[in-house]
Amino acid sequence: MTKKGKRYQEAVKTIDRQKAYDISEAVNLVKQVASAKFDESIDVAVRLGVDTRKNDQQVRGAVVLPNGTGKTQTVLVFAKGEKAKEAEAAGADFVGDQEYIAKINSGWFEFDVIVATPDMMAEVGKLGRVLGPKGLMPNPKTGTVTFDVTKAVKEIKAGKVEYRAQKDGNVHVPIGKVSFDDQKLVENFNVLLETLIKAKPAAAKGTYIKNVAISSTMGPGVKVSAQA
Repeated sequence: MTKKGKRYQEAVKTIDRQKAYDISEAVNLVKQVASAKFDESIDVAVRLGVDTRKNDQQVRGAVVLPNGTGKTQTVLVFAKGEKAKEAEAAGADFVGDQEYIAKINSGWFEFDVIVATPDMMAEVGKLGRVLGPKGLMPNPKTGTVTFDVTKAVKEIKAGKVEYRAQKDGNVHVPIGKVSFDDQKLVENFNVLLETLIKAKPAAAKGTYIKNVAISSTMGPGVKVSAQA
């Protein structure tokens, strides 16, 4: 722990905590100070000026990052008949209905994302108490409740990420790995930020993008300049 603490303190010294950096500079800094022995994720944290207690100020959706996240998502699809065959052909890792509902009820969670056809949601909805707290419940807003299972699976495999404003208005989204080229991380960041700006609720007043920072898994946060 002491070793990690020392590295972290050294990293902090190279960053001006008061300054909001240009995204290219911020990416470069985050990569410089990433010192873990594994390929750390690079995450974006955005503080939004929304009151999530109000229904008309929810911010939730999904976006396909142009360069992916560096992580291949394991996809479970709840579908029957032709839609199940489509899901398998599109590259879903698990496809089925009742057998997977039973498996999840008995504690199986070897997947990252669930896609469900609308006709399966009555059954999948019964898993709400176990899937809800883990943020795994399929949702039409994120494109995971759909009859177009081919598109849903392919987008997830290509680097689709979900975003959702938490109670405090914070949104956390991965945009890649330390091993990514700087330009690819900048492109992913810009697409994510543009998507969040477009998702601004009409009812949100005042400054919408309050604060933006990026960091690696084990590194300190770097503020990014972003006005909206």
